[in-house]
Amino acid sequence: MNTKRLIPDSFTCANLLCGAMATFMATQGAYMWAFGLILLGAFFDFFDGMTARALGISSKLGIELDSLADDITFGIAPAMALFCYLRPLLGWWSAIVLLMAAFSALRLAKFNLDERQTSSFIGLATPANAIFWASLCCMPYQMMTAAWMPWVLVALSLLSCYLLLAEIPFFSLKFHNLSWKDNSDKFLFLIGAVVLVAFCIFEAIRYQHLEFGLAAGAAVILWYVTLNLLFAALTRKQ
Repeated sequence: MNTKRLIPDSFTCANLLCGAMATFMATQGAYMWAFGLILLGAFFDFFDGMTARALGISSKLGIELDSLADDITFGIAPAMALFCYLRPLLGWWSAIVLLMAAFSALRLAKFNLDERQTSSFIGLATPANAIFWASLCCMPYQMMTAAWMPWVLVALSLLSCYLLLAEIPFFSLKFHNLSWKDNSDKFLFLIGAVVLVAFCIFEAIRYQHLEFGLAAGAAVILWYVTLNLLFAALTRKQ
């Protein structure tokens, strides 16, 4: 057996374990831990692909394993976190949000078969969707000041299900050069992301609430989605 093949697969398995632990933490109400583990899973997910390319390794096993790990970390874990977060407020109606796990699986299967998604994405990537929801679940219940607010989150979860499979182009953060002309969308995103993260950290320090700092994850992903939808609308007009 070529031991080099074990390196990217080890990163993939680490991603899977992070997703399993994040799911467990969500059931215990430890949403910050769940968020942290999903971020760690995203770190491992990035490095499994990077090491596979660096070592010149490609295998059907690795592709299948990667999708299974991603569905746990970026599908089941955030869906379970949102379900557990909303259940005290909505009861079993909160089970609606578990649809995200199924749509994430469909998104990953579509990605494996879609040859258009080599340098960009068609539909919202599952890691981005997972980071948004895991970050949002860290917000204290005191922010749910109106009875309709939990239902807004349910509606947004259904919207995210649509975005996962939508025929809408989403840029990736892979840079082939540093030209503004070729990467204007990425640079705009990064500039906005830095501003949003700085603002959330400032608010966390100001009000001495760590949750405001963690909200940076949701804010950055919301900015990413908004920017892509804007670019898609401008492209259609042209």
